[in-house]
Amino acid sequence: MKCDPTLYRAAPPSLAVKPRLIRHLFLPPLVIALMIGLGYIGFWISEHYGIRSLSENGQRQLELHARAVESEISKYTYLPSLLELESGVSKLLDEPSPETRQTVNEYLEGLNRRSRSRAIYVMDTTGRVLATSNWRDVDSYLGEDLSFRAYFQNAVRGQPGRFYGIGSTNGEPGYYLAHGLEEHGKIIGVAVVKVRLEAMEERWQRARLEAFVSDENGIIILSSDPARRLKSVVPLSDETKEKLARSLQYYWFPLNELQPLARETLAEGVEKLTFPANSELASDEQEITYLAQTRPLSDTPWNFTLLTPLADLRREAINQGILVAVAFALVAFLLIAWNERRKVIATRLAAREALQEANNQLERRITERTTDLRASNDRLKGQIRERRQAEETLRRAQDELVQAGKLAAIGQMSTSIAHELNQPLAALRTLSGNTVRFLERGQLDVASTNLKTINELIDRMGRITASLRSFARRGDDKGQASLGKAVEAALQLLGSRMESAHLQLHRDFNDVQVQIDQTRLEQILVNLIGNALDAMQSQPLPALWLEGEEHDGKYRLRVRDNGHGIDAEARKHLFEPFFTTKPGEQGLGLGLTLSASLAAATGGHLGVEHPASGGTTFVLSLPLVSPTPAEPI
Repeated sequence: MKCDPTLYRAAPPSLAVKPRLIRHLFLPPLVIALMIGLGYIGFWISEHYGIRSLSENGQRQLELHARAVESEISKYTYLPSLLELESGVSKLLDEPSPETRQTVNEYLEGLNRRSRSRAIYVMDTTGRVLATSNWRDVDSYLGEDLSFRAYFQNAVRGQPGRFYGIGSTNGEPGYYLAHGLEEHGKIIGVAVVKVRLEAMEERWQRARLEAFVSDENGIIILSSDPARRLKSVVPLSDETKEKLARSLQYYWFPLNELQPLARETLAEGVEKLTFPANSELASDEQEITYLAQTRPLSDTPWNFTLLTPLADLRREAINQGILVAVAFALVAFLLIAWNERRKVIATRLAAREALQEANNQLERRITERTTDLRASNDRLKGQIRERRQAEETLRRAQDELVQAGKLAAIGQMSTSIAHELNQPLAALRTLSGNTVRFLERGQLDVASTNLKTINELIDRMGRITASLRSFARRGDDKGQASLGKAVEAALQLLGSRMESAHLQLHRDFNDVQVQIDQTRLEQILVNLIGNALDAMQSQPLPALWLEGEEHDGKYRLRVRDNGHGIDAEARKHLFEPFFTTKPGEQGLGLGLTLSASLAAATGGHLGVEHPASGGTTFVLSLPLVSPTPAEPI
């Protein structure tokens, strides 16, 4: 059968290449441009409505906190006029005398304490303070001339004196309320109340509120941020600065201007302000933007400004813009992917049969491989069982060798032990016979002394047999041992040999707790000290050193003697089983091998050093239970 060649004829180049080329060249930039445009629109809309919502919420906050400031200021307005009712104040202003001044001072002190104001004082018409509530303080206002203060000048003319300034006496800021004291229609003095408003700043700080109050000169007098205080929110002319300097209203503080980077008016009393990062209002960012809402305070020429940071709103708007852009990109991607998927469905259908065939071949290979792995696993399990059995057999053989070594050591010590026991036994026989005769004669004191001696001999025999029994007991693979007790037990077992050799013993180690069974540690020490005694048999002045030190979580005990040492050939086979330099009847050649094996089983090590001065040094290193050693022995 012949095929029609027109069915497989390629499309003309002008129709097949150009649409795909156009798609690849212009579609990605178009999608990116639309993504950026829609993202910016989403950001602008989100920021616009977010600022509107913040403005409405901030207006409620502004009204609430502004009323709180007005309430705090207005609750002290009655105090200055209250002094007109006090006869002592009028008497002081008419005829000043020390007695009248003292009476008024005490009255003002009590009134100030009850009203919780900062200070209350009375001035005559010349501006001199005649009486004050802080008359007891070192920086009292008493006798001060305050006629230059604006609140005094207003009050002495019969006008309410309202003034915020920094005290010229102690440099303390405060709000001054002054009232002219009248008598028969004539002003005879001025009463002033000074109030501290810093409590409002503390409340703003606790509430994490950013706000400030500016006075009639545009100077910030109250602020939640102390760095803003006494800054100017409006430009000050040189004339205004000179006037404020003469009045000492703000003492000698420099009135720097708080100048924003950008200012945008959104509505009446609502602005958007941007400050640089190095300004007092900035945070860790490069610049920070606030929504500033301002409201005048009633009965005062002051303004209350609430600052709402727009950083969170801007981040949320950016997120909204990114979300819109990503959503558009996702939709565009899905459309493009759907179009591409539609094109590859035919290819996937054609490849499914081939994939199914490859899958069948893979399953057959997996089945064959699984069978091989199962067989290998069974062989591995058999090898593991054989190794465990071999390890168990080796452990039992090692325990038997340890016990054989102990029994061999006991056999070597039997002569000394028999000698140690024969002496007290002979003494017991003599003392018991003497005790019977002394009892028959009625010499009870002598008989009692003999019985005490018999008791001491029996205790001595018990200690010897107990040490021997403890040494012969089988040890455990795990445990903790006291180095001091193990050394004492080994020395007691070898005591007779040491006494007969006139050995000089030097100790310099700590009684530490090491990770090894107590009996096994005693076995190692008996082997090492016994070998040292054998090596020093021909020495006229034998000496043994037991020295210890802590190193890297382990404790090293050095057993050093001044014996004949070990020749170079014997050093090569020192830890080999059944190798010994002693005569056959004196050793089996297992002591050092078993000792090294017991030390290695607990993570320790047994080594040997050959000092240039002669003798031999065995170094036993065992893991510490506690890194801090006990007191040295």
